[in-house]
Amino acid sequence: MKKRISTLAALMCLILIGCTANGNKDQSSIPEETTEPQETAVQTTEPPKPVFAATCLPVISIETVSQESGVMDFVTKPVAAHVSEQVASWTPGYIMPPAPYYEDCKVTVMMPNETEPALTSEAKVKVRGNWTTNYDKKPLRIKFNKKQNMLGLNDGAELKNWVLLAEYKDASMLRDKAMLEIADGIQKPDALYVSDTMLAEVQINGQYWGVYLLAEQQEVDEDRVDITNPKKDDQGTNIGYFLEFDGYYYNEDPLNAFHVDYAGNAPLKPYDGADGSGKTMTCLPEDQFNYKKDIGITIKSEIYSQQQHDFIADYTNLVYRIMYAAAYENKAYVFNDSFTEITPTNELTPQQAVEKVVNVNSLADAYIINEIACDADIYWSSFFMSADFGENGDKKLTFQAPWDFDSALGNKDRCADGTGFYAANIVPDVNGNEYETINPWLAVLMYQDWYQDIIRQKWTAAYDSGIYQKAIENVRSDTKNYADAFQRNNDKWGISTKDDAILFELERNAASCHSQESAAEYLANWLEARIAFLNSKWHS
Repeated sequence: MKKRISTLAALMCLILIGCTANGNKDQSSIPEETTEPQETAVQTTEPPKPVFAATCLPVISIETVSQESGVMDFVTKPVAAHVSEQVASWTPGYIMPPAPYYEDCKVTVMMPNETEPALTSEAKVKVRGNWTTNYDKKPLRIKFNKKQNMLGLNDGAELKNWVLLAEYKDASMLRDKAMLEIADGIQKPDALYVSDTMLAEVQINGQYWGVYLLAEQQEVDEDRVDITNPKKDDQGTNIGYFLEFDGYYYNEDPLNAFHVDYAGNAPLKPYDGADGSGKTMTCLPEDQFNYKKDIGITIKSEIYSQQQHDFIADYTNLVYRIMYAAAYENKAYVFNDSFTEITPTNELTPQQAVEKVVNVNSLADAYIINEIACDADIYWSSFFMSADFGENGDKKLTFQAPWDFDSALGNKDRCADGTGFYAANIVPDVNGNEYETINPWLAVLMYQDWYQDIIRQKWTAAYDSGIYQKAIENVRSDTKNYADAFQRNNDKWGISTKDDAILFELERNAASCHSQESAAEYLANWLEARIAFLNSKWHS
């Protein structure tokens, strides 16, 4: 569990002091590209100076070691290979861009009103992400040569890997930040990992690059997803496994991906607030002519053997079978000692059988987080879980590390007025391919009274603690406090609601917001409506 409250409180006080001092600066201080030779910026011992006016936000400066012509291509041209292949399939004459690649850099972090850098370190930087790599403003990954902390995140934990989320699709630029704040408040009591975040302004080789959300890499580490990390070349199965429910699993090396059959693709009753409305839904395609896309699991942690792959694949399949049998057949199954087979038992209730292999508190947390968010990608990717078979592992499937909410919270047409049940309901394909599907992990237990009791208790505790209202207040205060920075970002990149490549994706009200301020107010209003609706259903 994170213990970062005092660290972040002090850091935010420093930032807001800077905002008070600089918040009324004249708007004529719009960024201009530096005219100094880039080579000087790399070789000097002085920290790079921001090429824009005094800012309320930290500044992350990235300077490439190479000064060759075209070096900036590493942040402007790459697109994830599987994305460019899709685009090429429907775009005549499309020129394939390079896949993301690392560039050697020096990263410097400056805090507001400070003259000395908080950090200067060597790193490799590249474009990261899936579809977001196709946008002009691309998300980035920083991989330091030595472990470093950035901006006091995660109580000062030092790690090599960090990410800068571009937030281009989200005109408010605050959806990921708000939802991760809410998720942290929900999952913190269960000692589960949620990325810490902070807004920052970025410059690359002396050029202003906009406002980004600094976040943590989703990875196994004692300060992140805290499960047993195998030693290099360890081929035993008694390790930790970090997994993603992932429609892109087919792009992975076969050793790092597997398929789940979801109890033979058994039908699920959607949780829609109307007892399923007489409908059922399956997760996987039902025949070769079905438009529905297949989906599997990516192994995000290190594994070194086929034995490890097969073990976690079989385990995940069988855990779901135990869950389905408990919910739809009123039967209890248990694993053998090696976790390779399950057999029926009369010694446990179906509920106890599930609780023996699933961290149900974490699953209830995941449901609440995703029910609030109404994320259009909930059936497809960025849905993480783990299982730890190390010496101190609990050997339960655990749901943690929530991620990627730029299509959520009313940005796409999902629960547009903030009402309705979504996360365990039938959901449409995000690209409008005329098929419907469901997230089986969130749906399978939803009609169990004992499980709903857990959800109700957790919702009530979180609501009464004020975490939802605090996140809404932060959307509005961030918008006010960092208005100058958001304006600089929009001057650099424009606003996504005027970009034809994105406009078609957005919900009508979201698309009508033509400033960060109006987009943030729409987000805050949507969250207020969403919380009110769910509170009327789940508050004890």
